[in-house]
Amino acid sequence: MTLQKRYEGFLNTPSLWKDKLVLNLKQFEITRPFFKMNIAVNENLRLGKYVERLVSFQLAQQDNIAILDENIQIQNGKITVGELDVLLISAHKPIHLEVVYKFYLYDATVGNSELYHFIGPNRKDALMEKLTKLKTKQLPLLFSKACASYLSALGLKAEDMEQHVCFKAQLFVPFNNQNIILKTLNTNCIIGFYIKQNELKHLAGCKFYIPNKKDWLVVAHTQVHWLNFKTFAGIANDYFEQKFSPLCWIKFSNGELKKIFLVWW
Repeated sequence: MTLQKRYEGFLNTPSLWKDKLVLNLKQFEITRPFFKMNIAVNENLRLGKYVERLVSFQLAQQDNIAILDENIQIQNGKITVGELDVLLISAHKPIHLEVVYKFYLYDATVGNSELYHFIGPNRKDALMEKLTKLKTKQLPLLFSKACASYLSALGLKAEDMEQHVCFKAQLFVPFNNQNIILKTLNTNCIIGFYIKQNELKHLAGCKFYIPNKKDWLVVAHTQVHWLNFKTFAGIANDYFEQKFSPLCWIKFSNGELKKIFLVWW
């Protein structure tokens, strides 16, 4: 896989919602030209930080955007109290932008509303947890006393700034219920399904590919080394035993490609 394919996959991922539909968090919409990546990105970065580099590159291509600073550590004395992802000027307006890229699975047994139903592949995090953290910790940091002197050095005041999020996600629905209609979130973010161990036999006629985690960004394509079902099932069993849920690509007998998650729970 190449950095370019990851960047294109990122660009192809829709915003998780539109405008300010979710907790009054406003999405920052960026135009989507397919520029060729001409910078290097540290392969040792975890996926979230890796995506921040892709966002930074995309922002830098926009004629009406100027990046003031990125990944700003806000300190209170010797203690780091948080980080601002990006400060920028867009159309003459100063903006604080937080960047999020997630993979969520729909589980109707969790919570009692759409926002609560989406959880992480290994059930260790959830959409509502991330939204709450944005709303109560990450965005309010801009207005903290610790942040004031930093902003002042840039000629900025928190009260004059807008706050936006770039929150993209790939969503997955249950294998046995793939006709879920979303009312709040962007249905275009649903790109596949998740499947449990006892359901795997239903995919016996398919071929499979298991990308590394940074390639979870990539749009599924055919130019990979596909595994037959028997080989894949053996590898899948190891994941089930380890209680780890990987993202996989699947190619159906009719040539259709999808992304899926194997889930151990």
